[in-house]
Amino acid sequence: MASLAPVNIFSRGAEEEKAETARLSSFVGAIAIGDLVKSTLGPKGMDKILQSMGRSDRIQVTNDGATILRSIGVDNPAAKVLVDISKTQDDEVGDGTTSVVVLASELLREAETLVSKRIHPQTIISGWRMATDEARKALKNFAKDHGNDATKFRQDLINIARTTISSKILTQYKEMFAELAVKAVLRLKGSGNLDAIQIIKKLGGGLQDSYLDEGFLLDKKIGVNQPKRIENAKILVANTPMDTDKIKVFGSKVKVDAISKVADLELAEKEKMKDKVAKILKHGCNVFINRCIYLLLYLMYYFLKGGEIYSTFDNPESCKLGHCDVIEEIIIGEDRLIKFSGVKMGEACTVILRGATQQILDEAERSLHDALCVLTQTVKETKTVYGGGSSEMLMSDAVSKLAAKTPGKEAVAMEAYAKALRMIPATIADNGGYDSAQLVSELRAIHTEGKHTFGINMDEGEVGDMEKLGITESFQVKRQVLLSASEAAEMILRVDDIVKAAPRQRNPDMRDH
Repeated sequence: MASLAPVNIFSRGAEEEKAETARLSSFVGAIAIGDLVKSTLGPKGMDKILQSMGRSDRIQVTNDGATILRSIGVDNPAAKVLVDISKTQDDEVGDGTTSVVVLASELLREAETLVSKRIHPQTIISGWRMATDEARKALKNFAKDHGNDATKFRQDLINIARTTISSKILTQYKEMFAELAVKAVLRLKGSGNLDAIQIIKKLGGGLQDSYLDEGFLLDKKIGVNQPKRIENAKILVANTPMDTDKIKVFGSKVKVDAISKVADLELAEKEKMKDKVAKILKHGCNVFINRCIYLLLYLMYYFLKGGEIYSTFDNPESCKLGHCDVIEEIIIGEDRLIKFSGVKMGEACTVILRGATQQILDEAERSLHDALCVLTQTVKETKTVYGGGSSEMLMSDAVSKLAAKTPGKEAVAMEAYAKALRMIPATIADNGGYDSAQLVSELRAIHTEGKHTFGINMDEGEVGDMEKLGITESFQVKRQVLLSASEAAEMILRVDDIVKAAPRQRNPDMRDH
């Protein structure tokens, strides 16, 4: 029987990677992404400089995993999957963006070893699923919940904010920023709506000069010859500029047969303007804000609450005005801003960040935003767990114990899963210049004895009790890291074929226009 020649079913220019080649390509890409951000993990993590090579030549200095991965261009499909889970983690809970990528890449590093030992990917996946369930169960059972005790819960929030900020640029002033973030979030009264917390960045001073201002600050100036302070403000917001009555339509022409007619036109415009001003005054407002989209978006939300935006002024009796106690001009550095105090929406507040360079301010904003996101998630899901690698060691211990009771090759996959979990505290220790092998082996022994509050004390470089040290993290963040990393790693492991479509061919008969 004649042997059949291989049949090519793809268009010219298409590429295909099969079986081991495809799997190896996925592993290498995912592991490379994990190695890229691994050094930023933990309180002693390092920063990356991201430089855009476009017209702006913009520079970012950051250790935020999502920001780093969002800014780099990746071509490897598996690497893109990890970039996407980092974005999802950022959108869902705001923190843990580096942890989720590191855990997924470590799972795939372990999978690579298992596949090379001829363990089938589906066997590995089966073991991983059991391990994920066991790890999630162990995390949930050990989580603390002080949601019904306001004092203890506030301390939990302070501890979480402090832990989150300790791995950011704000770590030098973490006590101050932790208190600031908790105050801002508690003002939201459980709504979790971060739109009510505005962040304004102003160059000058240092990070320690940052502060929280109750009320709403607008980075605009009061009009010329206008009062700099108004009490009991009644505000009318208009979606129309005050010069719309002028003839300024693009391409329009007005022909007159005498110069005096031009004066008549100007007089008519002035009369129309006068009528409009008279209509506005009938509304009984003492503050008028005209068209400015940036202004409108904020004013609608923060202090109108019942007030409306108007394009015409013909029905003052049906008009709803916005109110606030005081509007005044304040000075920050060399800039003048407008402050609205006593707004109807009581939770509105503004954080003013100060710093020496724009890069510092941008990174400070990202760091504070992460803390605010984690805190709002904790207000909704009040359970907390301990940090310093203790949660990962707890889950690793639970998975290892299950693996010891599980017959078959799945147990090997589960043990690999436990090892990947232990790589989180190992990486945190490595980034601090400590002996990770020694610390993680000590932690394994302690957790085997059931002392699950123990983790790595990064200040001393030794094993410590996280409960006593107050190193607390959000249960929601940890759970999301575990689930997202597991799902992403499983998805990449299932791949056995990579097909790259042929590039679209340009029709030579088409001509440029």
